[in-house]
Amino acid sequence: MPKLFSSKQIIKVLQKHGFILISQCGSHVKFRKMGLEVRTTIVPDNKKEIPRGTFKSILRQSGLEEKDF
Repeated sequence: MPKLFSSKQIIKVLQKHGFILISQCGSHVKFRKMGLEVRTTIVPDNKKEIPRGTFKSILRQSGLEEKDF
């Protein structure tokens, strides 16, 4: 079974790759990365384990690869 990441781990990697916190609404945090292509990624906050499908969605939104984590 593949490793599940916590929201803290995901947020730390996003910030390391240049994403900045834009806003928070309830338990979801919005990050944005400006550059040639503007990327907006939404991450559920305060979760010990992010489900695999949600993690794949975060990867797609951010443009990062699984090996970056």
